[in-house]
Amino acid sequence: MAQKASKNEKNSKNSYTIYDDHTTGTVEIADEVISTIAALAATEVEGVASIIGNITHEKAARAGSRALSRGIKIRVEDKEITVSMVILMQYAYSIPETTRKVQEKVKNTLETMTGLGVREVNVSVADVAAQ
Repeated sequence: MAQKASKNEKNSKNSYTIYDDHTTGTVEIADEVISTIAALAATEVEGVASIIGNITHEKAARAGSRALSRGIKIRVEDKEITVSMVILMQYAYSIPETTRKVQEKVKNTLETMTGLGVREVNVSVADVAAQ
């Protein structure tokens, strides 16, 4: 199980131990980091205009990644992540194909960057944006 390691007193965010080698130390990762990784991965998929509740990938690069993690819900249980997000699609893109690509991209990116498994990536499409 991804151990719930601590609750940061400043912002009350959960963090999880993803690596614990008693000779070199412990690595913890916060929910917000997982959310930011998921949001960045999703907005890299062609056809995704933005994550609902936050800003676009390009604006986040200028504003900082904290704004990008809003709108993503993360749950970590038994060393597996469940992600739920709501996206705004760009007009003229296939919703089934684009959302499948989002799921694959988010899953692969989270597993590579965190070392945790991904149980589910739930994607809801809230609206379509004109190009």
